[in-house]
Amino acid sequence: LTILQSGTYHGDSDLQLERVDVFYNEAAGGRYVPRAILMDLEPGTMDSVRAGPFGQLFRPDNFVFGQTGAGNNWAKG
Repeated sequence: LTILQSGTYHGDSDLQLERVDVFYNEAAGGRYVPRAILMDLEPGTMDSVRAGPFGQLFRPDNFVFGQTGAGNNWAKG
């Protein structure tokens, strides 16, 4: 299964296209959007994803992030 940066399906397998809804939602114009929620405490990582080659595939409301990172501090207990 290959989804291009434009969100369109590229391939010749009817079986793959039949099962594409497992990982993607079909939007208007035959564009596929990943069924994913991206979460991190630091907004910088989300900015990197958005600025990357596939950043436009994701829905903006599926990015969940905090204002500051954890600063590599981990709780014990």
